[in-house]
Amino acid sequence: MIHQIPPKPNYLRVKIGRRLQRLGAVAIKNSVYALPRSDQAYEDFEWVGKEIGESGGQASVCEARFVDGLSDGDVEGLFNAAREADYGEIAEDARRLHAPVKSRKKLNEALRGQLETAMERLRKRLAEVVSIDFFGAPGGQAAEALLTSLEQRLRETSAGAASDPEAAKAPAEEVRGRTWVTRKGIHVDRIASAWLIGRFIDVDARFKFVPGRAHRREPNELHFDMFEAEYTHEGDRCTFEVLVRRFGLEDPALKPIAEIVHDIDLKDSKFARPETLGLDRLIAGICMASREDEVRLAQGCAVFEALYESFKRKRA
Repeated sequence: MIHQIPPKPNYLRVKIGRRLQRLGAVAIKNSVYALPRSDQAYEDFEWVGKEIGESGGQASVCEARFVDGLSDGDVEGLFNAAREADYGEIAEDARRLHAPVKSRKKLNEALRGQLETAMERLRKRLAEVVSIDFFGAPGGQAAEALLTSLEQRLRETSAGAASDPEAAKAPAEEVRGRTWVTRKGIHVDRIASAWLIGRFIDVDARFKFVPGRAHRREPNELHFDMFEAEYTHEGDRCTFEVLVRRFGLEDPALKPIAEIVHDIDLKDSKFARPETLGLDRLIAGICMASREDEVRLAQGCAVFEALYESFKRKRA
């Protein structure tokens, strides 16, 4: 959409800007907004254009592609950055709600009511963001896991029961020979998790990269770090941490790697290890250099193997 909004009334530009933001549109430049092509996108832009026209402005909706300058990957990055910011706000609010229930076995009814009301608002907000998350921004998994963890903790405090500190260990033999599936556009948690799977869980693991929620499950597949996966975020644990825990991997060199991956993926500086910033930049560079998941995985696995050897030798 390309629009021209009259200078008066003053509130109109803000109103239209917020409307476009709720649709998930991103600004390519001043007065030029984009959505991924779909019938719904056409309709949404047409309604906004009608409102602009009725207010004395002008708006055009066009179907376009870039032949120079911005690439499709750059534009996709704009959408993901916008959704990452939304997910980050939700995750931060969820962490604040976690604070009153972390150390309590039971909550009084007044506090419980406040938390449940706040949870409903966050769930609604998360659903709104998911509906405009066109390319599956990574932060959605972390936000969803935090809300699920809080809901579980509220149920536990209601019953006065403490959470089980250890998950049941899954024997690696049960998952060998399977195809491990995750979302396209792999980044630090999915790269690290794939390395961990191939290195410690199934040396013959095959990996498949799919478009997230649109993927139809096939026989002999296991899913990780994606919607409704067998292995994904749990509470404030990233997928790498979940895999280490679920498969009972006790190699001491995996602990610092898990802490680094956690801080990069969840962006909460929980462990604040000195190696975190360097690995974050390195993985970001790998992802910027190639959009091919197979290339990212090969280069990322080499990085994590070297990091593992470093921590292993430090302890030797």
